[in-house]
Amino acid sequence: MKQIICVTVLKSITWLGVAGALSGVLVAAMAAPVVSGAGLATKNVATTFLDLPPAPREEPLSQVTRLVDIHGRTFAQFYEANRTAVPLAKVAPVMRQAIVAIEDARFYEHGGLDVIGTLRALLTNTQAGGIRQGGSSLTQQLVKNILVESSRTDAERDRARAPNMARKISELRLALALEKKYRKDEILEKYLNIAYFGAGAHGIEAAARRFFSTTAAGLTLTQAATLAGAVRTPYSTDPSLGDAHRAKLKTRRDLVLDRMAGLSLITQEQAARAKRSRLAIKLRPEPGGCAQSEHPYFCLYVHRELMTNQVFGGTPAIRRARLASGGLVIRTSLDPVAQKAAERAIRRRVAPMDTEVAAEAMVEPGTGWIRAMAASKEFGRNPGDSKNGPRTTFNLAADVRHGGGQGLQAGSTFKVFTLATALKQGWKFGDGFDTPGALVPGDGYRDCKGRPVNAPGTTIHNASGEGEGGPHSIETGTWKSVNIFYMMLERKVGLCNVVKTARALGIRRADGTPLREVPTFTLGVNEMDPLTVAASFATFAARGRYCRPLAILEIADRDGRRTRVSPACHRVIEREVADAVNHVLEGVFDKGTMRGQGIGRPAAGKTGTNNGYTSAWFAGYTPNLAAAVSVGDIRGSYKHPLTGVQIGDEYYGSVQGASLPGPIWVDSMSAALRDTEAKGFPGPDMSRFGGGHTPGLEEAEEREEREARGGRRGGHRAHSRRPGGLFEWLLGRPDRGRGQARARREHPDAGQSRGAPPRRARPDHPRASRDHPRVRRQRPHIRHQHPRPRREHRPDRVRRDRHHR
Repeated sequence: MKQIICVTVLKSITWLGVAGALSGVLVAAMAAPVVSGAGLATKNVATTFLDLPPAPREEPLSQVTRLVDIHGRTFAQFYEANRTAVPLAKVAPVMRQAIVAIEDARFYEHGGLDVIGTLRALLTNTQAGGIRQGGSSLTQQLVKNILVESSRTDAERDRARAPNMARKISELRLALALEKKYRKDEILEKYLNIAYFGAGAHGIEAAARRFFSTTAAGLTLTQAATLAGAVRTPYSTDPSLGDAHRAKLKTRRDLVLDRMAGLSLITQEQAARAKRSRLAIKLRPEPGGCAQSEHPYFCLYVHRELMTNQVFGGTPAIRRARLASGGLVIRTSLDPVAQKAAERAIRRRVAPMDTEVAAEAMVEPGTGWIRAMAASKEFGRNPGDSKNGPRTTFNLAADVRHGGGQGLQAGSTFKVFTLATALKQGWKFGDGFDTPGALVPGDGYRDCKGRPVNAPGTTIHNASGEGEGGPHSIETGTWKSVNIFYMMLERKVGLCNVVKTARALGIRRADGTPLREVPTFTLGVNEMDPLTVAASFATFAARGRYCRPLAILEIADRDGRRTRVSPACHRVIEREVADAVNHVLEGVFDKGTMRGQGIGRPAAGKTGTNNGYTSAWFAGYTPNLAAAVSVGDIRGSYKHPLTGVQIGDEYYGSVQGASLPGPIWVDSMSAALRDTEAKGFPGPDMSRFGGGHTPGLEEAEEREEREARGGRRGGHRAHSRRPGGLFEWLLGRPDRGRGQARARREHPDAGQSRGAPPRRARPDHPRASRDHPRVRRQRPHIRHQHPRPRREHRPDRVRRDRHHR
């Protein structure tokens, strides 16, 4: 090899001498600097080019990291340089010919130092009065790019680009070393992947996508000539910068076509026909980061998961660098059908400009795979960084650790943990007890440290106000979401036991702080995020197996090595207990607060309307999919309760779990499961859970039925117990919430015993007055969900055009 290089060098020096004889100017420009200007004695020339340094250090090229959905479609990407490296076999042959023709026509003939080509380029460029051909060999250009790419400091980058002969000689020596290390096709492949083409595109694959919305393998003659022409002056020919730059790019393209014809790579007719064509640039956007992602909230969750997981890198800096330049393909659990279903269901009812926000998360039972994350706000910063506007930087569907906010109190969705605890302890269907009209949690409540956490100064009322109470079973208490029944049931089974059940099912506060173990735990006083609640409810659908929410299924590195991420699941409750919970929660759709709102297949769930209408929830599931929807005011749920508000195109006297989160859930789940075969839940073990009894319940139900047949309306004894008449009774006097307001002041953990704010009617809305026949007076202290009446009888919702807001 040394003999070959020596011959190459001697031939080169001979040609320098010949050139000097032919042109003193060129010898002065080329030979003199090489021999003397760089401080090299003639006798040391051979040593300089024979004792070569090692090939330049090559750092892995910065490449795009892509997030793809379950079908492999990219929905987000991260990069420092927009580059996707491809093998030479995936580059169109015409592209290889074009780049060699214009940059180094003798590439396959020389050994890295092409003196003949260099002198020819100098002659041509001198005669033309401008740059017509390249002087450096393609291998030399690769060396320069490698040195720039691997530079760690600005000073190193400046040295790699310095316009002096010392750098040129060093570059020549490294080029010879590179020719010893790689075959010609390997050098060409590396050059095509490292070169900058303009418009933010690094490498031929990114350039093909950016300039023409195609791939490197699919480039045509005119497209290949355009990109080959762009390499020499990528900034002055950047087509994204305007018509003047495109004109320069076309001139360069035509030059490449002429060069290819001159080398007989194409015919003169082909060149002439191609030169008559337009550039036909089809600039394809290459967004980077979650703000420009098609599904930003899911993207943000994955990003935060990667940035906080040491498996992805030992330090945050390493993790950031790997994400930005690692060239990874991260396959996620995102299901585009479910994602679009959630986005559309929310968008249909809640507008981005509304201060009230809705968020939803969908989780697959048995795997924990997150199928969708959506919110009513667009992701990003508002103009002027305003706090209010159509955008938000919070991931409203997730917890603080994954970019979310503080969460919203989950309301009566937490009653399911008390229900599961009771069934686990041996309660049967039909078991229950008589409940009073009010409850003071003054004794019997201890947290998991054994400390009493009673609230003797607080009075708990049912969501229907100061009703008389009465007998309830675990079914009727759940279907009607009776606060006092669940407060008493929690005391009977043990507050700590309920907390332990919730924790086992993955319940953690959205802000990461410890759960508040207070008497009103079962009424949902802890702030939650939709994803955590959805994953918890998915446990019941999976018959007692809890799976940690999972967004990443597989990571493939730039070399094709794949690392799969397995679901993290374990059993937390017995199958039979989960089946029993499902049996009770199915009744919410046909006998309880979601009566009349179904998805055409077996489903179970629980509404949640927080004290004072500060937030509203619905969480539900089928055997295939679980989802949770939350609604609250982004400015602060306590300062801005969901009463007397317009959300989207509708006016709400009050927002309850069944009036807005419920319909969003129904629409999104129906669409998400449209191509999934319907399955039912396994039936409960009646030998274990059947046979319970609640004294007086049967008589109370018979009495209510008689009253219903008798047509009594408005009497609060009749309608406080009958779902069909409950809503009408709730439209009574507006002054009954004062006792709850006092309770809220006395004990902040009183949950749904707190009073609701007064009803706020919008003065600019002509139909918001109490006298309007479609808006009846509401009882503002109603704090819980109720059976949804037929639409024409919904006095708390008034359709209004958006321009009235």
